[in-house]
Amino acid sequence: MFALIARLPLLVTLIGVGGVAMFIPAAHAAATGEAVIAEVFFYFGALSLLIALLIGIAMSGRARTEHPRRHLAALALLFVALPFLFALPFHQAVGNTTFVNAYVEMVSSLTTTGATMFERPGRLAPPLHTWRATVGWLGGLFIWVGAIAVLAPMALGGFEVRRRAPTEEVVALGYIQITERADLSHRVRVHAAQLLPIYAGLTLLLWIGLIVAGSPPAMALSHAMATLSTSGISPVGGLGGGGAGWLGEAMVAVFLVFALSRATFAPATRGQGIAARGRDQEIRLALSLVILLPVLLFARHLIGAYEIEAPEMSLVDGIATLWGSAFTVLSFLTTTGFESAGWEQAQVWSGMGTSGIILIGLALVGGGVATTAGGAKLLRVIALYRHGRREMERLVHPHSVGGAGSEARHLRRGGAYMAWLFFMLMTLSVALVWAGFAITGLGFEPSLVLAVSALTTTGPLAGIALPEPVLYSGLSSAGKVVLTVAMIIGRLETLAVVALFSPELWRR
Repeated sequence: MFALIARLPLLVTLIGVGGVAMFIPAAHAAATGEAVIAEVFFYFGALSLLIALLIGIAMSGRARTEHPRRHLAALALLFVALPFLFALPFHQAVGNTTFVNAYVEMVSSLTTTGATMFERPGRLAPPLHTWRATVGWLGGLFIWVGAIAVLAPMALGGFEVRRRAPTEEVVALGYIQITERADLSHRVRVHAAQLLPIYAGLTLLLWIGLIVAGSPPAMALSHAMATLSTSGISPVGGLGGGGAGWLGEAMVAVFLVFALSRATFAPATRGQGIAARGRDQEIRLALSLVILLPVLLFARHLIGAYEIEAPEMSLVDGIATLWGSAFTVLSFLTTTGFESAGWEQAQVWSGMGTSGIILIGLALVGGGVATTAGGAKLLRVIALYRHGRREMERLVHPHSVGGAGSEARHLRRGGAYMAWLFFMLMTLSVALVWAGFAITGLGFEPSLVLAVSALTTTGPLAGIALPEPVLYSGLSSAGKVVLTVAMIIGRLETLAVVALFSPELWRR
C-alpha cells in the first residue's frame, strides 16, 4: 500500500492529505453535537479522497518532467490552489459569509499567518476553529518539508547564506543539484517520512501538556497546533482564555524553541546533545534577544510607573511582568503572535503603552531557517552583523585579517551579500504592499502594520501593534486581494518568487 502511495503524483497526495484532515473537524463536530458541520466536513473529506483517487488513476504511469521551475511552481501552487479545496467545507459550514472570506481565511491558515476575517471568537463554531488550526498545522508541515526538499537544493529560503558558490550562479547550481537528485515527489515523501513523526509527536506532547495544565481538549489541540506551526490560531483569541494559565504559557514557550533553528529538530542533528545545539548561532541570537529586550522593556515600565507614582508592585507581580515580556518577545520573534497575560499587566502597571515598533521589528527578524517561522530569518541577521563587525574592525586596523575559519569568512562575505540582497527585496516588498493597502483606503499606520503582518506571516500583529487593533474583516475586496498575495509571497519569501521568474531558470 505504501509503495502504491509513493508512486502517486504529489498533487494527488496533497488532496488526499487534505481529505483526511477534514475528518478531524468532522469528529469534533460530531462529539459536540454539531451535526450539520460534521456532515459537511465528512462528505467533503470523502469527496476529496475520491477526487484524489480518480486523479491518481488518470495520472498513473504518466511521465513527469524534472525541471527546477516545476519544483518552485509546485510549492507556490500549493499555497494558491489548496486553499480552494479547504475553503469549500469551511464556507459551507459557516453559511453566512462569502467564499472570498473563506478563501482568504484558508490562505491565512495554510501560510501560518493566523490573520482571521472573524475576529470575534464566538463568530465561528468550535469545530471551525479546529479546522483553521488543522490547516495551519498542515501549512507548517508543508513548509518544514518544502524548505528541505525544494528550497535547500536551490539555495533559497535562507540556505543561500551558507551556500559557497558565486551569487550569480545560485539558480544554475540549484538546477544541477535538483536534476542530479530524485524525483520531486519521491524527495518530498522521503523528507516527510523523516519529519512527520517529529512534528506530530511534538504536537501530541504539547497537547497532552496543555490538557494537564487545565485547558479543554479541543482548545488545547488548537493551541498545540498553532504553536508548532507558529500560526497563532486560537479559538478564544489567544492563550489567555485557554485555561492553562502561566503553566500553559511556559509549555508553549518551550515548544516555540523549535521555530528558532532547524538544529532543534532536524534528523541530521540527532545525537549532538544540548551543548552542541546551544552553540547554534541562530539559537544564541534568539536567546540574546529574548533576554535583553524583556529586561529593557521591564526597565522602561519601571521608569514609567515611577513617573506616574503607580502603586508598588509585589515581587510576584514583577516576575509575572518580566515573564510576560519574555514570552511575548519569543512569540513574535517566531512570528507566532501569542500575547502573554503579563504583557498587558505591564502596560497597566506602568501607565504607558508598549511601543508596537518593537513587535514589528521582532516579526521582521523572524525565526530560524527551514522552520515554520516567517520573517527575514535569524541567519541572515547574523551574516549582516558579522559583516558589519568585521568592517568596523577594518576601520581601526585596515590591514587586519579576519579569522574564525573559512565558513565564518564566507558568512561575512558571500553570505552577507545574499542576506543584504534579501533585505533589499523584503524592504521593496513591504513598500509595495504598504502602498497597495494605502491605495485601498487604509491609513498610513494600519497599512504598514498589515504589510508587515502579511509578509512576515504574523497575523496577530495587527491586533496589538497599534493602540486600536486593525481588523482584517474591515478590508475591502481589493484589500483582501492585496492581503492574500502578500501572505503567499511572505510564506514563499521574495527571493524564491524572484527565482521562479528568473530567465536563467526558464532557459534550462
